[in-house]
Amino acid sequence: MTEHFLVERAGSTALLTFNRPDARNSMTFEMYEALHDACVALDADPAVRVLVLRGAGDRAFASGTDIRQFLDFETREDALAYEARLSRVLSRLAGMSKPTIAMLQGDAIGGGLFIALACDLRLAAPHARFGVPVARTLGNFLAPVSLSLLVAALGPGRARELVLTARLLDAEEAKASGLIDRIHPAAELESRARELAASLAELAPLTIAATKEATRRMLAVLTPRDLDDLIVSCYLSRDFHEGVRAFLEKRKPDWQGR
Repeated sequence: MTEHFLVERAGSTALLTFNRPDARNSMTFEMYEALHDACVALDADPAVRVLVLRGAGDRAFASGTDIRQFLDFETREDALAYEARLSRVLSRLAGMSKPTIAMLQGDAIGGGLFIALACDLRLAAPHARFGVPVARTLGNFLAPVSLSLLVAALGPGRARELVLTARLLDAEEAKASGLIDRIHPAAELESRARELAASLAELAPLTIAATKEATRRMLAVLTPRDLDDLIVSCYLSRDFHEGVRAFLEKRKPDWQGR
């Protein structure tokens, strides 16, 4: 669909690949839209029974949004449009009627973690790391759907702790906390993901679709409303612009709380 987002078929399984390995598979706005459109098309395709999402290379599944996408953020509309885009994509992925598997052959950070959490099952390599370090990196805020996915996976306390400390979890801690489901050796990860996809493809599709729709409705209850003021307060702050510059300049941000 784009050189940075690839879709291929393997029998009844669709393989979706984030293809920016040199940028740790960080997501551009174009890639987010391609993911959304792929979900729409594949959900309507009766030949596809399962989706597997993965990142190119072995360093990262996806490392969140490409920071350069934020250089021109200046207005309230910029901030709200970005979070609306991310919520729209995550909601569409989480709302798939077919089972989805995140194959985490490397780090899932920030937006990359939320994409993984929007999938039904998460398989990870032992070296993969997981976290939402926005309090350390950019000083931005999380989309409502992102927050609900994190709380659904961890519970309110652990979700709050992960964001407030900005720390990264290794695969073992992520599995113990509920962020991921299984850990496999890196060399076996793709074959295990394909095996799991093949087994899911043989199960009753109506039962799967009904179960997924029920959990989607539960997630909708968890999704907060009326967070626009919080989104704008972070994205239009001096600290956010400092965080973006510091990230690109590879230095520690000078946080001032304004």
